[in-house]
Amino acid sequence: MPHDGENRPAPLPGGGRAAHRVDFAGLRLYRSCMNEETSAPLVLTPRAVEMVKQVRAKEGFSEAHALRVSVVGGGCSGFSYQLGFDEHAREGDQVLEYDGVRVLVDPSSAEYLVGTEIDFVSRLHGGGFQFSNPKATHTCGCGSSFAV
Repeated sequence: MPHDGENRPAPLPGGGRAAHRVDFAGLRLYRSCMNEETSAPLVLTPRAVEMVKQVRAKEGFSEAHALRVSVVGGGCSGFSYQLGFDEHAREGDQVLEYDGVRVLVDPSSAEYLVGTEIDFVSRLHGGGFQFSNPKATHTCGCGSSFAV
C-alpha cells in the first residue's frame, strides 16, 4: 500500500484515504529498504506468531510471558538460535510486538539477528521454527546453527 511519507496511507484517487493495514506479503521488500539502525532486529511471520501462542499456552505460560530470542555461542557452525519464554524484559532488551506476542531481544543478539525472519514450517518429518538470517554465511543441516 502506498504511503505519503508520514506512515499514513496515501490518498486514493478521488480524495479518500485507504484503510491502514499491514501487508505481510510486501514485508520482505519493505525490510530490504530499511537500514540496520531503523529496523527491528527480526520479524515473526503470522504462522510463527500463532505457533508461539500455542506453545506458550501448552507450556502453561500466561500472555504476560514474552518470547525471548537470542544467539548463543555453540552449535555445529559457531552460533545457535535460542528460543524461550521470559516474563520480564532485561535492561537493554529490544521489545517487539507481533499480534499479541511480545518478543525480547538482548543487545548482543540483536546485532546478529538484524533482518532475520522467523517462520514456522510443517514438514513430513515434523515441523519447527525456521530462521532466515541474511547475516548467516553458513548454516548446518539442523537449521538452528549458523556462522557469520
